[in-house]
Amino acid sequence: MAGRTARLMLLAGAAALASGSQGDREPVYRDCVFLCEERNCSGGALKHFRSRQPIYMSLAGWTCWDDCKYECMWVTVGLYLQEGHRVPQFHGKWPFSRFLFFQEPASAVASFLNGLASLVMLCRYRTSVPASSPMYPTCVAFALVSLNAWFWSTVFHTRDTDLTEKMDYFCASTVILHSIYLCCVRTVGLQRPTVASAFRALLLLMLTAHVSYLSLIRFDYGYNLMANVAIGLVNVLWWLAWCLWNWRLPHVHKCMVVVLLLQGLSLLELLDFPPLFWVLDAHAIWHISTIPVHVLFFSFLEDDSLYLLKESKAKFKID
Repeated sequence: MAGRTARLMLLAGAAALASGSQGDREPVYRDCVFLCEERNCSGGALKHFRSRQPIYMSLAGWTCWDDCKYECMWVTVGLYLQEGHRVPQFHGKWPFSRFLFFQEPASAVASFLNGLASLVMLCRYRTSVPASSPMYPTCVAFALVSLNAWFWSTVFHTRDTDLTEKMDYFCASTVILHSIYLCCVRTVGLQRPTVASAFRALLLLMLTAHVSYLSLIRFDYGYNLMANVAIGLVNVLWWLAWCLWNWRLPHVHKCMVVVLLLQGLSLLELLDFPPLFWVLDAHAIWHISTIPVHVLFFSFLEDDSLYLLKESKAKFKID
């Protein structure tokens, strides 16, 4: 929920710098890449590179030029460390040690584990909660949207391209919007389904306009940042208000803890430091820390759905 907003905010700031960081502005890096391309990425040398490149690297889209940038990045990092300077960033990112075809191994694995946790909790939800529960379809849809977002987060951290970056951003925005819709249904939609339907149409229109602008006109990181901050604040405040209004319900504390934890854990992203062992950075630690939080939120959805089912059955008996 809110944690995705914090991530989007910090990613947007980093992406704004992606066109030029200290490391990739260094003449030694640029000269190294130029010479590497000239020597290895054309004619017979390119054929030789492709013949010795592992199949999994070619399937993941790693090119000769990408390999040159990767090798020259480490040449530049080595020179910085020899001179006693701080490790620089390259294209808006810290240098990561590549594992197989994983560009950011820790973040990719953590994203996968978040998705796996969501899948396990979805299966548990569908097993424990009857389809007749009022919130059942909305909660299942939210779980599927979350799974899709974590899939693209895994892909993005495995291989950073324009397409995977956009899919990561767009799917993260979709999760936040669906969380807002989930809260709307829980707050007013069960009593006034037409209101929830109209609000859902509005959110879909907003998402379509957002994605269309960033895809067809220009990818404006500043606009993307402000848009996600706005919907993130709506999401957080609405859920907190619902929790405070319904604090007597025995399971509401789970939702409150989730919202507060995600806000607190998002501060990990502010600890911007070079990756430990060239693998584990603050972003990866944040991803790892959110795994139990997602489990707790789905546990809340399960408890709340069963509570609503019980309430609806009791009301039916009275009527």
